[in-house]
Amino acid sequence: MLAVQLTALLGGDSGSTGQGAEEALALLDGFDDALVHGLARLADDRADAVAALAAAFAATPLGDRLAEAAGAVVSGSITQEHLTALAGGRVALSGAVHDALLDSLDTALGRERAEWPPVPGDPETAGGSAAQSAAQSAAQPAAGETQPVGNVLGGVRSWLRELAITGWRGVDHDLVSAADQVIEALLAAPDLRRLAVLLDGFAAELRASCPIGSAEHLPVRRWADLWTRALLLAQDGVLTGEPRPAAMVSGRLLVLGVDVHEHGTAVQFQVHAVLEPSDGGTPLLVRTSVTAAKVDTIVGTALWKLPQRHKVLLAALADRRCIEIADMPLLDSGDLVWHDDRAFVSKPADPLATARLCLPGALAPAVPPLDRAPVRIAEPVLVEGYKVTKDGSFDLGGAMLAVDAERLPGCGPLTPKLVAASTACVGLVRWDGGRWTLQPLAVQATVKREAVVVATGDWALGPTDPKAAKAEARAADAEAVLRERAGRLLRR
Repeated sequence: MLAVQLTALLGGDSGSTGQGAEEALALLDGFDDALVHGLARLADDRADAVAALAAAFAATPLGDRLAEAAGAVVSGSITQEHLTALAGGRVALSGAVHDALLDSLDTALGRERAEWPPVPGDPETAGGSAAQSAAQSAAQPAAGETQPVGNVLGGVRSWLRELAITGWRGVDHDLVSAADQVIEALLAAPDLRRLAVLLDGFAAELRASCPIGSAEHLPVRRWADLWTRALLLAQDGVLTGEPRPAAMVSGRLLVLGVDVHEHGTAVQFQVHAVLEPSDGGTPLLVRTSVTAAKVDTIVGTALWKLPQRHKVLLAALADRRCIEIADMPLLDSGDLVWHDDRAFVSKPADPLATARLCLPGALAPAVPPLDRAPVRIAEPVLVEGYKVTKDGSFDLGGAMLAVDAERLPGCGPLTPKLVAASTACVGLVRWDGGRWTLQPLAVQATVKREAVVVATGDWALGPTDPKAAKAEARAADAEAVLRERAGRLLRR
C-alpha cells in the first residue's frame, strides 16, 4: 500500500465509512441497545430503534416482513419468525456497510474481486443485494431437515429467543446453562459443527461475564453479531450465505503470512496466500485454516504442537517456502480445504517478495453474504516507504495508518518492537472501531545492522530463540503433567 492508495482510502471522510454507512451503523447501534436491555422491556426510544431498523427496508423485498416483525415485537408479541426477520434485516444492514467499506478498499488498491455466484430463484438475481438475499432466505427457511436435526435447531432458536427477550443485562448462569444440552447435541452432528462452535463460544463469553447486570462495559456489537449469526445459521434448510461446493485446484501456493486466532479451548492458524494455478490461470488470493482443540494452559509457542498432523503446512511456514498442491478443494469464499497429503514443500518464497510481485495481479475472492460484516474484513496488503510514529502508526507521507500490535500472536517472533523498526510490512487491513488498521504478518527490519525478515509463522516447527525455547520446555513439562493426571482419572 502506497501513500496515494492510503490517501484515497482515507480521503473524503478521513477514513470513516461515509454518511450513508454512518447512518446504517447508527441504526445497528439502536437495535443492539434494545438487545442489551431485552426486547421484553422496550422503552420508547428502544421501540423507536427497532421500528427504525425495519423502516430502513421499506422499499426492499424485506420491507413488509420487517415492518410486521417490528410492530409485533414492540407490542410484546415476540415469536421466532419475528426475531428471524429482524436478524435478517440486521445482517443485511451490516452487509451493506461491509460492501461499501470493501469496495472503497478495493478501489484504493486497484484490486479485482470475484462476484458471489447467484443461485437460481435467489432474490439476488432480481437485483437485491447479496446481504438482503441471505437475509430473505433466512426469513423464509426451507424444509428438508431430518427430524432430529430439526429438533436440535429448534432448541437453539428457543434459547436465542430467551436471550433476546431477557437482554444481556438480565443474563445469569441459569440462562447460560440452559444452552449446554443443545450445544452437546450440536457438537454430535458433523453438519452442525459450525453452529456448534459459534454457540459454544458465545455461551462461554456470556458465562465468563456473569453477573452481566453489574458489568460496566459490554461488547454490545460483538454479542449482537454472534446472536444474529447464530439465529440465521439455526434456520432449517440451506442458507444462501453458505460457501458453495468446492472446485478442485492445483498449483503453487505462495504464503503471505499466518493469522493466529486463539481462544481458551481452541486455536486456529489461518494462512493467507496467493495461489498460482497450474493451468496458467489468474492468480487467486486464498486462505486456508487448520484448527485444534486446546486447554487454556497451552499458550505461546506450545500452540504449534497442536496441529502436528499438518506437517507440510508447518514446514512451509517455518522455512518460508512455497507449497505445491494437487486437487485441493477451493470454496467460493476463497478458502482452501487443507489436505496435508495433497501438498509438498517446494522452493524458498519470501513473503515480502510474494506481496510485491503477486498481490497486484491476484483476484480477490467473493465474500459469502452471511460473512459480510465490517469486523470480518481482513485484506492482505504490502506497505512500504513509511515512517513509524511515536504511537506506532505508519506515516505514509502524511497519510496515517494505525497499526494493531495487540493482534500479534504470542506464539511467534514478531513483536511490536520489530514492527516499530521495520521498513516494509505485509499485513491485513482491517476496519475496527470506526477506522482502518493494519495487522502485521511479516516485516522487514534492521536488527544489529542486518536486514532481516520476521514473520508470525517462523516458529511453526519450534522457537529458534533460546529464551523462547526454554519457556516452551517449561510449558511442555506442564502439559506432560496434565496428560498424566488426565490419564490417572481415566484409569480410575
